[in-house]
Amino acid sequence: MPNPTARALALLNLLQTHRHWTGPELAERLGVSQRTVRRDVERLRDLGYRIESAPGLAGGYRLEPGEGVPPLLLTDEEAVAMAAGLRLAATRQLTDGADTTVRALAKLERVLPAALRERVNALATAVRPAGTGAGVSPAVLTELALACRDGERVRFTHRSRSRHVEPHHLTPSERHWYLLCWDLDHDGWRTFRIDRISGVLRTGAFFEPRPLSPRQVEEYVAVAASWGKQANDATATIRMPIERLRRLFGAWAQGAEPAGADTTIWPVGGADIRETMYGLSWIPEGVTYSVDLTDPARAELRAALVRMLHALDTSPSVDADRR
Repeated sequence: MPNPTARALALLNLLQTHRHWTGPELAERLGVSQRTVRRDVERLRDLGYRIESAPGLAGGYRLEPGEGVPPLLLTDEEAVAMAAGLRLAATRQLTDGADTTVRALAKLERVLPAALRERVNALATAVRPAGTGAGVSPAVLTELALACRDGERVRFTHRSRSRHVEPHHLTPSERHWYLLCWDLDHDGWRTFRIDRISGVLRTGAFFEPRPLSPRQVEEYVAVAASWGKQANDATATIRMPIERLRRLFGAWAQGAEPAGADTTIWPVGGADIRETMYGLSWIPEGVTYSVDLTDPARAELRAALVRMLHALDTSPSVDADRR
């Protein structure tokens, strides 16, 4: 890459799309020497980009917010307009390009100074698109997007409960945004609605992402999108270790909690008693369990089971006229 300007822009793009780069990594990506990388870093610094560097084997380069928007990118007004537009686009849960929208928003807000972030917050709050689901905090969405990108553990509050997670994916479904993450406190995959999350805290602890296929991501989010307060909420206490339940139930094990070494509490419910029955039918043969279900749903379930048992014990009869 002989052109210094093109090389510097390529370097800037790398710094904006990753949390941290070592000197050898950048040199390999750009096809130049580490000495050239150092010169190009200084060139970007002269243009107003705040690039932190650290020596040693674990050292490298990292782009940090500066005192103002770096020149040759955007003016303050353009930066505010673009960031606010991206936030509004993200909260509309665009079906096409949702990940691109969030990544672009994370990249832009990475270099916005605090004063401009306040202007973006004010504009995005004042202008809300119609026809969306529950309101999503743009600040929360951005912090989680950065944590997903960087592979950084976060803490946050979800429905008044503190969570410590490894965030993997931000995904829109129906009218909501969801975070798919590994719950460190419960040692399992969890999916949280973004509009129910607050107080996101980046911990500075980084992790290697666990393997997860696109199909698994879709399945977890689909389960979360269909999960919610049901007309017939029940809780099954199952004599089965939670690890085995997770293997058998897959994404549908979400919400399960261990109640000892060999017992798991699993929430199951449905819009009507038939859906509750279907959920309970997933419990494997030979596994004992009990069900906590309040009336009148308990009485309805009992009556339905009695009818089924009666039908199984009754011989089929055919009208003589229809023979």
